[in-house]
Amino acid sequence: MSHFIVLKFGGTSVGSAKRIQALPAIIKPVCKSYRVIVVCSAMSGVTDLLIHASELAAASDFTYSRVYDGIVDKHVNVIQQLFNSKDAQKLIVQISKDLDSLHKLILGVSYTGELSARTRDYILSFGERLSCQIIAAYFTSQKIKSQYVDMRSLIKTDEHFGEALVDFDATDKNIQTYFKDVNEVCVATGFISSTDKDITTTLGRGGSDYTAAIIGAALKSHEIQIWTDVSGVMTADPSKVKQAMPIAQMSYIEAMEMCYFGAKVIHPPTIQPALNKNIPLRIKNSMQPDDEGTYITHVSAANDHLIKGISSIDNINIVTIQGSGMVGVAGVAARVFTALAQHKINVILITQGSSEHNITFAVRQQDSAKAKKVVEKTFSLELQLGLIEPVSVHQHLAILAIIGENMKNTPGVSGRLFQSLGKNGISVIATAQGSSELNISVVIKQEQLSKALNTLHQAFFLSNHKSIHVFIVGVGLIGNKLMEQMNRNRQYLLDTHNIQLKISGIADSKLMLHSENNIKVQNAKQMLQDSGEAMNMSKYVKRMLELNLANSVFVDCTANDTVAKHYEKILTSAISIVTPNKAANSGSYADYKLLKDTADKHHVKYLYETNVGAGLPVINTLKDLIISGDRIIRIDAVLSGTLSFIFNTFNSNLKFSGVVMQAKEKGFTEPDPRDDLSCKDFARKLLILARESGTQIELDEIVIHDWLPAECMKPKDVAGFFEVLKKYDDHFSKLALKAGKENKVLRMIGSYIHGKAEMKLTAVDATNPFYNLSGSDNLIAFTTQRYHSQPLVIKGPGAGAEVTAAGVLAEVISISNYLL
Repeated sequence: MSHFIVLKFGGTSVGSAKRIQALPAIIKPVCKSYRVIVVCSAMSGVTDLLIHASELAAASDFTYSRVYDGIVDKHVNVIQQLFNSKDAQKLIVQISKDLDSLHKLILGVSYTGELSARTRDYILSFGERLSCQIIAAYFTSQKIKSQYVDMRSLIKTDEHFGEALVDFDATDKNIQTYFKDVNEVCVATGFISSTDKDITTTLGRGGSDYTAAIIGAALKSHEIQIWTDVSGVMTADPSKVKQAMPIAQMSYIEAMEMCYFGAKVIHPPTIQPALNKNIPLRIKNSMQPDDEGTYITHVSAANDHLIKGISSIDNINIVTIQGSGMVGVAGVAARVFTALAQHKINVILITQGSSEHNITFAVRQQDSAKAKKVVEKTFSLELQLGLIEPVSVHQHLAILAIIGENMKNTPGVSGRLFQSLGKNGISVIATAQGSSELNISVVIKQEQLSKALNTLHQAFFLSNHKSIHVFIVGVGLIGNKLMEQMNRNRQYLLDTHNIQLKISGIADSKLMLHSENNIKVQNAKQMLQDSGEAMNMSKYVKRMLELNLANSVFVDCTANDTVAKHYEKILTSAISIVTPNKAANSGSYADYKLLKDTADKHHVKYLYETNVGAGLPVINTLKDLIISGDRIIRIDAVLSGTLSFIFNTFNSNLKFSGVVMQAKEKGFTEPDPRDDLSCKDFARKLLILARESGTQIELDEIVIHDWLPAECMKPKDVAGFFEVLKKYDDHFSKLALKAGKENKVLRMIGSYIHGKAEMKLTAVDATNPFYNLSGSDNLIAFTTQRYHSQPLVIKGPGAGAEVTAAGVLAEVISISNYLL
């Protein structure tokens, strides 16, 4: 008997003529080495149609006849596609007897208005009986010697209709006797069985898989193969995790855990008969038969990963019973779970505090109200006496479990689990871990399940391949350069840092576009023009949150106050932010502190290095000084590329108005140069440095000493401004001449000292670090307790789209290293 192989084909694998036609190519090679038993389900959709027709009939709704006709048509159409007309007609006549019996049975239900569990099982049995007769006949037509086997005559059960319990002694004996001398390919009905009185029963959910395992175990088969529509047991649900991959080999125990926690490829009872007889299972894909699939045996294969898979259960609620009257009282847990068992309520997960103050358990959503009532009734006295608090139910949850035998005695697994979830803003409501260390289960909000699955899959299976979802608002100069740099460095980042940056959202001032899939950088702006919708910042954020993608980063490349107003919501939603936009950090101190506190509270990053000095490492250097214990004494800085260029170029031999015009022509100034000469943008940058130094300061507290004649600010247009400015060329020449006589140069310097900040035009000599500034460079000098006699100086380009974008990209990469 050891030369048997059992192959089970599910509903999708036999759901059409095309799928049935693919079976001989799978069966024939196996027949060369083994005696083959093929177990088949009903054709896909047929079981649901049978249920629907019978329920309509029970409700005296005579539209059941149309559903019945659909069942007939489905089988007849498949037969007509598989056989020539003569053989098709012969087979249709053969199955017509069963179809007539089915019709009479449903008609009887419509007359009585009753649909008992016994009748329901009998009606459902027709699905497997019809499909298996057709498949056996087709095998014969393809020169595969075959016979149809109705397993009701072999698998014997009790009368627990809908999910009957198998009498293995009788069943094993029947199977061994029947198949002892059979050499043909046997096409056996899955799912259905009968009592010792030959009353039809069914084996419940996963019944066809169970049938295959029962046969395989009884015959001590070489292997049991489960052919389905996926290429084995996957590392996660492929409908939620696109990067899920097949597991090559796993143990029975791992497979049972995966199945229990929601993996739908196989059903836990399926494995038990095989486990008892130590018979391997192989999960294969009938649509892609060359795929290796998953091999399930008594040992778990060596694995490069800490875990074997991630599974989940949707739509669960947790029920909590707690109170001081539980502490130290024996038998409380026994009372809870005995009562639940008596009411046939399945408990999925249990967790209890070591103080014995509470017990929390998870049940299916539809069972939670009943479970609450059962617990309340069981502890009615304790509730009346106040020894136990009112029973609470927490709704709309899901259970997620990481599974694998490699977790045993491996430190850091739970740490990686909780850290990965925490960094993506996914709160763990309850947790449980068995003493076998085979799985760690957590309860989370249902709405966060997809994000959690992708987060953990990345952490445990793709830890060498970091995917970051980037949402960009503002694709002007800086945003466009950022996307160019992302595209230019794409392969470098992948090869050297294993980072893949995926654009999942972009927007300009008019249009926005989101995509769960990667928006190709090289086509992003064109896609925005072709497929974008009207830009609305609130809607943009709402769509970003609805996508709920793991490891997301929001990048604001605008200078827009409206965008900055959404930062708090974004951070609260556990999405990190990178921005060169100074609006948020130069607003009120309260708003500045709120954003920093919000980022800390939700374990995300709020990075804005490019607020000051573009790509220069100014803010990070300041933070490092403070965090290392240094104390800031003063900060002196030139933080305006425009003012830097003007005063680095200007001398007594040049007209000041001409130098300002030159700066405008070179693109160093805003369209109206007064926006730069007013020093307001400079002041915002100085304000940010002062706040980063620990000072609670507002923008209007920064003193800007008058240096530009007030008359220059009065003209309504730029041309008028330059006409007025020319009048003051002599004034500025005198300032430059005086500074030159003292071997000094003019510089617009902002200073922060002793909690106060000011900006003024200053003459400095050659001993001052600002003396040798050139071009449009910025310079920041930190005088600290550690750098007292000689300040720490940072100098370089403080403006420009290219260097600013580079600074933004560096911070996005920094966040990817934090998240992953």
